[in-house]
Amino acid sequence: MATSEAAPKESTVFFTSGAHTYTARDAIHAAAFRGELEPHWNEVVRLAACEQHAAEHELEMEESALDTSSNTFRYQHDLITAEETEQWLDRRGLTLPDFADFFARHYWGDSLRGKVAFEPVPYLPAPAELQELLISELVLTDELDRMAERLAWRIAALEASLDEELTAEQLANERAEFLQRDGLTDETVTDWLENFGRDEHWLQQMCRGEALYRRECDAKLTLAERKRELADLRLPLTKFEVEMIELESLNAAREAFLCVREDGMSMEEIAHEGKYPFRRSARLLEEIPLEFQQRFLSVSPGDLLEPIERDGGYQLYRVLGKAEPDVADPAVRERADHRILGRHFSELAARHLEWRLLTIQHE
Repeated sequence: MATSEAAPKESTVFFTSGAHTYTARDAIHAAAFRGELEPHWNEVVRLAACEQHAAEHELEMEESALDTSSNTFRYQHDLITAEETEQWLDRRGLTLPDFADFFARHYWGDSLRGKVAFEPVPYLPAPAELQELLISELVLTDELDRMAERLAWRIAALEASLDEELTAEQLANERAEFLQRDGLTDETVTDWLENFGRDEHWLQQMCRGEALYRRECDAKLTLAERKRELADLRLPLTKFEVEMIELESLNAAREAFLCVREDGMSMEEIAHEGKYPFRRSARLLEEIPLEFQQRFLSVSPGDLLEPIERDGGYQLYRVLGKAEPDVADPAVRERADHRILGRHFSELAARHLEWRLLTIQHE
């Protein structure tokens, strides 16, 4: 099938490397190669189905909810004025109507979750209008930035190793993994490439970049490097084992607090009697809102925290355990790895690429 001409939104330039320019289209196609595109595409199809259902049934939305969502977005992205917002969108190939439509889709997607049936649609060949919705979704959820960064890390690894040859086995392994990820065969991969407007040379470069990226990761993610990283992350990666009840009012939260502390009732008993949501979980200190972190640090295992106001209700926590980070803990190791690789590839990219558009900041 012949590919359609790239939409203007796909032409947004993220970075350059020598004479080569890398756009939103390149980031999206590289994500498809890595098997990362499908979840985002399926969500766009679901949101579009919910929005269509709302239009067909003439449902009315709460305008105040859209205002709240857009204001939250602007605050998170440090966009104080309407002019700053419009400039931010324009640099990414979007318009103010795209911005408003995004929040409307999410309003209906949240309101009608699980209530609207829809048929899965492959990314290619899907209508161009739906593909453009994907770009808006990726931009406004910041996922396109992350896709561009992942591509940049691989291009930087390529540029740093231009004179180095990989073995045929290494490239064959990357190609085999790609075929398996996307459910392709040597016979069907040609059609896949044509549908994306790509060729065998592009696929070889993707495989080479992935192999070099993996090699860089293996070289950096040593036990010694992880332990050095954890020395800096000891406090934010302190793990708390907690149990929590969600209550509708401060009075109910205070009453539950006294029942646990004075009457010796368990949190689970109180939740069961009052039909309150209850759960046990493990949370890292950095995952806890900053304004509440000191409360968690100041208690010992077995202690209750004073009720915390959250999302229009109250939460009552008991800390069951507290532990410093351990490199054997998968969540801790993932956080350390993220910092190690972020620094390494950011430095590598700074030497070999020129960023035109990116908002991600690494520690």
